Amino acid sequence: MPDFPNIILYAIPFFILAMLLELYVTAKQHIKSYETKDAFSSIAMGLGNVMLGFASKALVLLVFFFIYDNFRLFDIPVAWWSFALLFFADDFSYYWFHRISHECRLFWASHVVHHSSQHYNLSTALRQTWSGGFYTFIFWLWLPLLGFHPAMILLQMSISLLYQFWIHTEAINKMPKRFEAIFNTPSHHRVHHGSNPIYLDRNHAGILIIWDKLFGTFQPELEDEKVTYGLVKNIKTYNPIKIAFIEWWCMFKDAFTGRKSVKNRIKYLIKPPGWKHDGTGKVSDDLRNEWLESVGSVQSSVKENSFK
Repeated sequence: MPDFPNIILYAIPFFILAMLLELYVTAKQHIKSYETKDAFSSIAMGLGNVMLGFASKALVLLVFFFIYDNFRLFDIPVAWWSFALLFFADDFSYYWFHRISHECRLFWASHVVHHSSQHYNLSTALRQTWSGGFYTFIFWLWLPLLGFHPAMILLQMSISLLYQFWIHTEAINKMPKRFEAIFNTPSHHRVHHGSNPIYLDRNHAGILIIWDKLFGTFQPELEDEKVTYGLVKNIKTYNPIKIAFIEWWCMFKDAFTGRKSVKNRIKYLIKPPGWKHDGTGKVSDDLRNEWLESVGSVQSSVKENSFK
C-alpha cells in the first residue's frame, strides 16, 4: 500500500495561521465576517469531523479495498498520469455528491451542517459533517472499480478538501478571469453558500467550476445581489451536537410521524429539502422561480413608468 501522508492533519497549523491573517485583512477592509460563538462552533465541528474521520476512513478503505481487490476492471499504476486522470474523476464524483446532497434530503441531513453558519470565513470551511463520511463515499465507488488504488483516491479527496479551504472568504473579491472561468473561487463559492433564491443550489464545484457550467448549475455572483449566508430557515444554535444532528431529527420526524402513506414517508427521505407531501412546501426551484418572476415584474413596471 502506498505510504501517503494525511495532509489534512499537516494542514491544521496552516488553517490557524490563515484564519488569523483573514481576520486581520477583513478588519482592515471593515468586513465583519467573524462572530466569536459562530467561529468556535465551526472549529468544534471541524475537530469532531477529524476525530470521527478515523472511523469513517477505516470504513471507506475497507469498502474501497473490497471492490479494488475483487472487482477492479483495470490495473492502474500509481503514476503521474494516473493521478492526472484521478484528479478529474474525483472532481467529477465530488460535483455529483455535492449536487445530490442539495437535491436529496437524506444526503442534505449531513451536508446542511456546512451551510448552517450565517457568516462566511475560513472557519466556515471547517464546519464539516459528523455523519456524512459514513455513507457519502458511495459516489466514489466507481473509482476502485476502475482500478484506482484506494490510497490514491483518499489522497485526492483530501487534496480536494484542502483546496476548498481558501475559497471560504470575503477577503478575496475576484480572481483573474481565466482562473474564474475554470476553477472554483471565493466568488463562485460565496454564491453556493447564499440563501438568496437566485443562489440556491448553485455552484457545486469542488476544484473545477466547469462541471457546473456543463450541467447547468452555474450562477455568477451578482454585483446588485449581495449574498445572504446561511439557510432558508436558519437553525439558530451554536451547539455543535444540535448542528450535527438537528436535520436528521427533523427529517425522521417528517417521515415517520403523522398520517402519511408509505410512499410519502419514503419521499421525505429522497425528495429535496422543503418538499411536503401535502403540496405546501417549497423547494429551491420554486423559490428561485418566484424570485425571478418578482424581479421580472419589477423591471416591467420600471420600464412602463419610464415611458410615461
